[in-house]
Amino acid sequence: MATTTQDAPLAAATALVEKAKADKALRPTIAGFFDEATFTVSYVISDCATKEAAIIDSVLDYDAASGTTGFESADRIVEYVETSGLNVVWLIETHAHADHLSAAPYLQEKLGGKLAIGADIVRVQDVFGKMFNAGSDFERDGSQFDHLFKDGDTFRIGNLEGIALHVPGHTPADMAFLIGDAAFVGDTIFMPDFGTARADFPGGDARQLFQSIRRLLSLPRETRLFLCHDYKAPGRDVFAWETTVGQQRDENVHVKDGTTEDEFVEMRTSRDRTLSMPNLIMPSVQVNMRGGRLPEPEDNGVSYIKIPVNAVGRPAK
Repeated sequence: MATTTQDAPLAAATALVEKAKADKALRPTIAGFFDEATFTVSYVISDCATKEAAIIDSVLDYDAASGTTGFESADRIVEYVETSGLNVVWLIETHAHADHLSAAPYLQEKLGGKLAIGADIVRVQDVFGKMFNAGSDFERDGSQFDHLFKDGDTFRIGNLEGIALHVPGHTPADMAFLIGDAAFVGDTIFMPDFGTARADFPGGDARQLFQSIRRLLSLPRETRLFLCHDYKAPGRDVFAWETTVGQQRDENVHVKDGTTEDEFVEMRTSRDRTLSMPNLIMPSVQVNMRGGRLPEPEDNGVSYIKIPVNAVGRPAK
């Protein structure tokens, strides 16, 4: 699959991978932290030479029945960062997750770093700000984050070079982050035996998702892909979250080489009609659109999560 001359960010990402293949010092050190309660993988990416690091897609523990939060998952990351002597410079979200709450503000307080997400978070904030009737006090300009990445934006983690790629479809704001020879792809794609992400959330689009995935799969075959989730495909007994572009192109059950866009859209749309909403979608979106912060406390000092009735998903049978 050739890189088009019009896609300058993809060409730059490809060049980063090639540089990292030639120089091991440009490959990141990666630690994954799996949260089985939400099937989410968080990552600490670091440069061994400078000890600078980034944290991607952290998890705040949340018990829906009691409405209580906890920090066990986040504290595993804190312990790793401190034990390894790392200096966190970035706290990155690949998108506004609908299946877990972000722990980024907690980690920022503990470890520092700039909180960042894709620039199209403003579209998500507009849609869900209205859905949850968040009021005029809720800013819909992305100001809850320290930095908004646009397609092709570059960044650094010590000596490591990174580039942000806009990969909409799952949501309009999804981003993948290529660091050295490793791409952190959020919810765009899963392990080859499980397939791809749903595209039926507000602003999602199956055709756009196909195009975003094929864009990612235009990177060199050796590019390592790190996924945000794993649910263990039928017949597989262990969780897994690392694959390669080559493996995905050869084996992905939804979008391997030879799959047409129309075939994918038909499959994805039909499959999405059968899926229930994520268990934590209501608290997750309300918190994550605020950069991982709870809604402002009311006059009794308590924060509340709103549950809009008959506004999302299919009616109960």
